[in-house]
Amino acid sequence: MKYVIILGDGMADEPVEQLQGKTPLEAAVTPAMDELAAKSEIGLLHTIPEGMKPGSDTANLAVLGYDPKKYYTGRSPLEALSIGVPMEDTDVALRCNIVTLTEEEPYEQKKIIDHSSSEIETEEAGILLNAVRAELESEDYRFYLGTSYRHCTIWKNGSVVPLTPPHDHLGEMIRAYLPEDEILRDMQKRSYEILANHPVNLERKAKGLNPANSLWFWGAGTKPMLSPFEELYGKKGVMISAVDLLKGIAVGAGMRNIHVAGANGGLHTNYEGKAQAAVDALLKEGADFAYIHLEAPDEMGHQGSLERKIQAIENLDSRIIRPVKEQMDASGEPYRMLILPDHPTPLRIRTHSSDPVPYLLYDSTRPLESKLLYNEKDAKVSGIYREHGHEMMRYLLR
Repeated sequence: MKYVIILGDGMADEPVEQLQGKTPLEAAVTPAMDELAAKSEIGLLHTIPEGMKPGSDTANLAVLGYDPKKYYTGRSPLEALSIGVPMEDTDVALRCNIVTLTEEEPYEQKKIIDHSSSEIETEEAGILLNAVRAELESEDYRFYLGTSYRHCTIWKNGSVVPLTPPHDHLGEMIRAYLPEDEILRDMQKRSYEILANHPVNLERKAKGLNPANSLWFWGAGTKPMLSPFEELYGKKGVMISAVDLLKGIAVGAGMRNIHVAGANGGLHTNYEGKAQAAVDALLKEGADFAYIHLEAPDEMGHQGSLERKIQAIENLDSRIIRPVKEQMDASGEPYRMLILPDHPTPLRIRTHSSDPVPYLLYDSTRPLESKLLYNEKDAKVSGIYREHGHEMMRYLLR
């Protein structure tokens, strides 16, 4: 038996007035998921433990079978694992976004326009991070390049201080959300002075792109210690994702990361390449379990783009789910497929929520008969509710 999880990050949502009360998942044209739903278990899964913040870090740990209450030590340390950043037990890792702030006001009065700086390419971000590094790096604070707008800072002998994710406060004045730590706050402010008129940003503005004009620290945490996935579950797993968070979880879990050319965490990613990588790992390379992570629905939710969130969901359906199912069916290999988001990213709030997410569980050896479709409403109608997200992995592999 082979196992595959296809995760549409932030795919779940709330009813939208423009869609006559439907969610983006309900409104999207998803023939592959509709076909599977007729033969699958549909239900609700609570991926965010009570009292924890609704992040992709805690939620994906849970979906992968790790209880966040036991294993979570912060978001950025997981990303640091992916980047290959060396961490001592006394180090603290910080997520270091390059964001877009408004330009006219004094720094404390600026507003967050875009947490991703128009989904900046990694090459340009690297040039800007080098400019920051030349001015701000020291023995105590080191900067490491990640992917797109997502980077890492290591604070030697640091503290896990409270910090605010920028995507939680888009359009708001930053004064109330700046780091309380004086050095971190000063570095953010100085980064704006370094980046605002950098040639890369002047060129981006000329192209109509948002300038990547300030660092933003968040997600502090200490060195993670995950038990090996194969030791816990007896399966060899692979991770297929474009974002450092998921790659870092895989490194910590001892899973193999598969790099897919053109996979960038955005709407225009290499969907087909991700699907093929999973199929090849399962059918040709000896993997028992594949985790395909798609970031695009979450990014479109943060951007507040209804049209593009629907497009991301339809791309997931036609360009990942469909080819994986067709090739697995053609192989004759029995398999189980779990489709779900990690958390909702409602367009109304443009950030994550802790609501339960809909899941679809298909078993090629025991297809069910169901009249439900795969969406938030039908998942609730099913009456199936699984309270502890981290227990879903054992249910999948049972």
